[in-house]
Amino acid sequence: MSEQNKDIVRRAVDAFCRGDYPGIFAEAADDVSFTLMGQTGLSGTISGKAEVVSLFERALGQGLEAPIQMTIDNLVAEGDYVVEQARGKARTKTGVDYNNSYCRVWTIRDGVVRSCQEYLDTELMAKAFAR
Repeated sequence: MSEQNKDIVRRAVDAFCRGDYPGIFAEAADDVSFTLMGQTGLSGTISGKAEVVSLFERALGQGLEAPIQMTIDNLVAEGDYVVEQARGKARTKTGVDYNNSYCRVWTIRDGVVRSCQEYLDTELMAKAFAR
């Protein structure tokens, strides 16, 4: 099961790199939740596949020149959890480099993504996307 769960995360990250925001959550439950940790205007938990995809399209699709190119550094799976360490490289539409590091904790049960918690450098995110 651990390898299958890792494969789900790999496919989600591949979709992310293509800017296919619905594809990130193609293998997610309709009531999937996404939590962005921190104290930013985007931080908090959003539930529902359509709402989560909409957040990604608004926050990233409208703010970046091209999709973030992610490199997975580590995937660790145990039971229903996959922990992904990754780094991304992108540029905002205002010309600011946005190269962040990420740790995501995915909950995958019965082959379906149930939730994702994302930890990142929120200060870097706020500065890169400041208008």
